Amino acid sequence: MSVLNEPAEGGFGATFRRLPAVDRASHRPNEQESPPTNWAMVGVGVLLALLLAWGVSRSSTGIMVGTSVLGLALGFTLFHSRFGFTSAWRQVVSVGQGVALRAHMLMLAVACVLFAVVLATGFGLNGAPKGLTQPVGIALIVGAFLFGMGMQVGGSCASGTLFAVGGGQSAIVLTLFGFIVGSVLAAANYTFWFVTLPIGPTISLSKTFGYGGALVLSLAVMALVVAGSYAIAKRRNPPPVEDPPTSHGFARIVRGSWPLWVGAIVLGVLNAAVLFVSGQPWGVTSAFGLWGAKILGLFGLDVSHWAFWQVPANAKQLAGPVLADRVSVLDFGIMIGALLASAAGGVWTLHRRVPWRLALGSVLGGIAMGYGARLAGGCNIGAYFSGIASFSLHGWLWGVMALIGTFAGLRLRPLFGLTNPKPSDSIC
Repeated sequence: MSVLNEPAEGGFGATFRRLPAVDRASHRPNEQESPPTNWAMVGVGVLLALLLAWGVSRSSTGIMVGTSVLGLALGFTLFHSRFGFTSAWRQVVSVGQGVALRAHMLMLAVACVLFAVVLATGFGLNGAPKGLTQPVGIALIVGAFLFGMGMQVGGSCASGTLFAVGGGQSAIVLTLFGFIVGSVLAAANYTFWFVTLPIGPTISLSKTFGYGGALVLSLAVMALVVAGSYAIAKRRNPPPVEDPPTSHGFARIVRGSWPLWVGAIVLGVLNAAVLFVSGQPWGVTSAFGLWGAKILGLFGLDVSHWAFWQVPANAKQLAGPVLADRVSVLDFGIMIGALLASAAGGVWTLHRRVPWRLALGSVLGGIAMGYGARLAGGCNIGAYFSGIASFSLHGWLWGVMALIGTFAGLRLRPLFGLTNPKPSDSIC
């Protein structure tokens, strides 16, 4: 066990800070220096995966079991590719490094192409697939801003929180706790945000331009973002991005660090697979509100009369078992998949001591993200990734407001003992 100084969004980002020995002949890291596989934790991960599949099969259908397998694959991919959302925005804003942001655009491009095919054909294993669209209004603007600010203070995004928990990072467990608290608070305030305040229109690019036109327009915007990232880099001369040491050959698939572009492509494909198999895109944070409601129920507090839980879809979610909830099953799968990936790579680490300022920031950041995600109708996955892939305008607006929130979050990070990248640093 070790002391955690700052939560790193990517599993390998927290582990590989010191380069291993280098073979002078090949100029490659010496693979003999790679940490040995933690077979005990691999066994725990396999057992948990089997228990998840068994529990889901008892609570739901075979389709949901397939969804749990996709959750495992998502967690495995997120961990091995160190695919971050929090760090991507932080690097762009603080030092102008856009490598990770360009990976976002690749991931979105792959997903948009595949989503267009699945949604246009209307064929899926769980009935006609439906994309994720949300209204464009005050709640979205405020919620996305809060999320962008909170993920910089909390040290991770929604998906990053799940796979970091699977990797054993204690501070991120506090972020997850904050996520649940914030989600419950937002549910309690549902009437103010969605009844008292006006709700804006839901704007679907596919309905306006057709799937072909929406795809061309989306890819054009992504190309502009990529071009803009290069323009910013040219002006600010950001520090280089260093690839972490890793295994080579076939071993890299299960033990090493994947190239960022590989993670982007795989995540795009997996999100489309979630849409095809389960009938809806990948989401994360709606499960946190359900978990919070179930926990309150254990202490005798019935929340079913809240306006949020009176919405038919939410009422059905609350009335059923957790393992019948699609998003909860994906979330559990992600955590277990990340556990398997970190254990196979020999880097699963449980941190015992967390500085109090970091712990406070983790909780507060999680609360801001949980609250913001419910206002915005999703997080970096449900609103940003799946929203854009579903050709919903709210996904793009979410990304803009989260980026603005990042500026505020960077100002707050030093208060909680967190550092920001500097031009003289190298980014790993």
